[in-house]
Amino acid sequence: MLRVTLYSVLTLIAWPAGAAERIFDFRDLKLNETPPGFRSTVAGSGQPGEWKIVLDEVPGLAAIVSTAPPPATQRPVLAQLSRDRTDEHSPILIWEEETFGDFKVSTRFKLVEGETEQMAGLAFRLQDERNYYYVRASALGNTFNFFKVVNGIRSAPIGAKIQIPKGIWQEMAVECRGNQIRAWLNGNEVFPALGDKSFNEGKIGFWTKSDSVSYFTDVRLTYTPKIILAQLLVRDALQKYPRLLGLKIFAARTNGAAPQIVASTDAKEVGAPGRKEEQDVIAHSAIYHGKGDGTVLVTMPLHDANGETVAAVKVSMKSFPGQTEKNAIARALPIIKQMEERVRSLRDLTQ
Repeated sequence: MLRVTLYSVLTLIAWPAGAAERIFDFRDLKLNETPPGFRSTVAGSGQPGEWKIVLDEVPGLAAIVSTAPPPATQRPVLAQLSRDRTDEHSPILIWEEETFGDFKVSTRFKLVEGETEQMAGLAFRLQDERNYYYVRASALGNTFNFFKVVNGIRSAPIGAKIQIPKGIWQEMAVECRGNQIRAWLNGNEVFPALGDKSFNEGKIGFWTKSDSVSYFTDVRLTYTPKIILAQLLVRDALQKYPRLLGLKIFAARTNGAAPQIVASTDAKEVGAPGRKEEQDVIAHSAIYHGKGDGTVLVTMPLHDANGETVAAVKVSMKSFPGQTEKNAIARALPIIKQMEERVRSLRDLTQ
């Protein structure tokens, strides 16, 4: 696991309440191995990069703005070590575990070696190796630029000429909110905010070019947690049926996995495993009915656009005199049908 620590960075921003944060500093990872949770790939030509954890002297964060020689300590950092000079060769190390829409990510980087190129960058809202945005710093070109890649075709650069020394730890950051993109180098916004609607969300990764040997560390990611469709369905059902006592959706997040609560009126329940009842509903499209103290419970199958059962929905309602199983199911059915109009697949529901 990547170690999570708190530290101050140069490019602090204000994010709304409810924003999440993930910090990677690589200190607890094994040397000469690729960090877990990442996938090495390549955009353009050539072979994927060689991404390893190595030791390097890393000064304190004050070094970015201070003229005094900062104290430095040797610690593990992420390095791209391949020296492949293939033209249009862009090694990328992608964080595979999540996708992000609105976020800000910052990283310290150092340009170490490279005869053809000396570059380091961040790829973001990445769909695949042929569709993504990236910003990059170039020591040989002394430029800090933004690019868009769509179907493998790279846009013209947007950026500025700026001194970017080799062999010194620096910091870059990029922020996306809606269709607005902003970028910083050492705390300075190098070019005006950009607007682009090509990619609304995607993965984040480290980017280099050609034979660049580049180091990265102290990665901070602040983001708006993604709301999955299942959570939206629960929220919208409660708005339309405010007298509901409770609502839960059970589904398997991956094929073959056991069903769990993926959305609930009680957020603390999310992630709790389903019971035999919910497993039976998903496996056999069964319907369960139960009664509590003044309540009635109905658990029904939720179908996708192809009619396949992909989830179980448990509806909790107030009971009334003469309440029967038949009319309890009739009360719950419109809620399920409303949900099914928006569910295309299991993946669509849970990711």
